[in-house]
Order: sequence, then structure tokens, then C-alpha cells
Amino acid sequence: MALYSDKVMDHFRNPRNVGIIEDADGVGEAGNPICGDIMKMYIKVDGDVISDVKFETFGCGSAIASSSMATEMIKGKTLDEALTLSNKAVAEALDGLPANKVHCSVLAEEAIKAAIEDYRAGIAQKEQKK
Repeated sequence: MALYSDKVMDHFRNPRNVGIIEDADGVGEAGNPICGDIMKMYIKVDGDVISDVKFETFGCGSAIASSSMATEMIKGKTLDEALTLSNKAVAEALDGLPANKVHCSVLAEEAIKAAIEDYRAGIAQKEQKK
């Protein structure tokens, strides 16, 4: 049996939504000090919908694939829908990850939640200034 699924390999070799959104509405970062993987997610929000999402990942193939799949899964979703994305859903969408690489899907979930939290904190701050 292959160590990585075809979907993991596809998202590693051809990652979707790679890059930076310069004027992002929210930015979130998650990292694992043990393996050294770091993910940064950028979101653009239109109304209550994630209209664009990009990522930068420093890490292994599973980390890149998890980031790529997660961005595909939240693009076009409402913020509340995106917050329900779990690492398990990301891993399942990739047709599984090796047990020692599941933490990569956890980082993707954490980075997305951090980006949404950053966006909402910015909105709250703008409201306070009014």
C-alpha cells in the first residue's frame, strides 16, 4: 500500500490557492514546534462569505496537501460554516493521512480558525471606534 493517497499527492504536487492576499481581511497562523511545520492562511470576506483564501506553508508534503485541501473546502462558505471544518474532514477529503501526519490536518484547521478570529477581532475593533 502506498504511504500517501493519490489525493494527497495531487494536492502536494499541484497545491490550490497558494500565495498571499495582500489586503486580507483575516490572517491566521498555526505551527507545530516538534515537526517545524508552519501554516499561514489569508482570507478575504465578502459579507459573511469567504470569497478568497490563500495559504503559505513551510512543511512536508502532508502539510502542503492539508493546507491546499482545507482552502478548497472553505472557499465560498460562510464564516460559521468554515469554523465547523475539522481536521478529520480534511484528512478524509484527502483519502486519509498516515497516523504520524494527522497533525498536519490539525494545523490547517487551526490556521483557518485563527484567520476567522483575526477577521472578527478586526470587525469588533472597527465597531468600537464608531
